[in-house]
Amino acid sequence: MKALCWQGKHSISMKTVNDPRLLNPHDAVIKVTTAAICGSDLHLYDGYIPTMKKGDIMGHETMGEVVEIGPAVRKTKVGDRIVIPFDIACGSCQHCHDEEYSLCDNTNPNAVMADKLYGHSGSALFGYSHLYGGYAGGQAEYIRVPFVDTNSLLVPSGVPDEKVLFLSDIFPTGYMAAENCGIKRGDTVAVWGAGPVGQMAIRSAFLLGAERVIAIDHYPGRLAMAEKSGAQVINYENSDSLLDELSYLTGGRGPDACIDAVGLEAHGDTFMAQVDRVKAAVGMATDRPNVLRQAIQACKKGGTVSIPGVYGGFLDKIPFGAAFGKGLTFKMGQTHTQRYMKPLLERILAEEIDPAFVITHRIRLEEGPDAYKMFNEKKDECIKVIIRMH
Repeated sequence: MKALCWQGKHSISMKTVNDPRLLNPHDAVIKVTTAAICGSDLHLYDGYIPTMKKGDIMGHETMGEVVEIGPAVRKTKVGDRIVIPFDIACGSCQHCHDEEYSLCDNTNPNAVMADKLYGHSGSALFGYSHLYGGYAGGQAEYIRVPFVDTNSLLVPSGVPDEKVLFLSDIFPTGYMAAENCGIKRGDTVAVWGAGPVGQMAIRSAFLLGAERVIAIDHYPGRLAMAEKSGAQVINYENSDSLLDELSYLTGGRGPDACIDAVGLEAHGDTFMAQVDRVKAAVGMATDRPNVLRQAIQACKKGGTVSIPGVYGGFLDKIPFGAAFGKGLTFKMGQTHTQRYMKPLLERILAEEIDPAFVITHRIRLEEGPDAYKMFNEKKDECIKVIIRMH
């Protein structure tokens, strides 16, 4: 089969690789119909996530048709159209029973690596390095889905792929980020990063009752998309002081909650942002946490900082004294995607939201390497790329 494979930093190629096969009685193999390139894929592309190997198949936003199932599969049938969550859960450990699917104890065969780095391993992830299990991703013609009865959502007949594909990651991720804010009627939520996850977080915050959402970015196309949702927007490059502006807009209190939808490759025009870039470039830092610093400083006393943006290692110069002094609550982590897929599908079917709004580019698989470069360089107002297999 054909697949998009990681070859090294800033190098993705379409290769011919072996077709997947069933390895466990609970497995299924699906023929991919639509996949997407995620912003967190760019962390792999830019070389920030360790333990990638040449030839690894990329991608964790995937859906398609089931073509083969193992003998222990009970709910999923050959011919079903399914969306696959990006995190892989067993469905039977205590974390899965508690609907903390991204913390699954049993799916990461390389858990010892994550144990050493983080203290404990979470679940495996599709197409996201050997630290997270080394599973092949979904930017390919076929993919093996472990524990498919847990790791799938049946798509109703007649619903287009584009409406439901993002139930695999960015819609649940943005929704959980907003839910983690504990939004009350009348709240103001500030969202750093108006990329795909940020866009979903903005709309989810409104769905959950926020009165005002402030979107912060510096790409005009992203800010225009956020403004269409009803968000107030700030281009931080045109702001003399982002923190002062947020304070002014909230009557000196600060936002009730702040969402860091950027993560480890944050941009910025502050002195510390420039220091981050230099230290990361010479190997003295693993992450660039400029946005997290700003979110902590901006958030109101007693507020919440929600972090859906991916972080990979150790963070420098974090104002933890401010977080302590203001009594902030932090909520973060990989999304428990399986928990949200069905309820969010119901919101889509009720026409409360159509996640396809975020799509700016549709490509074929062979165009993937160029699309990665375009997305990474933010050319052609690229916000979200989907890959149509047929």
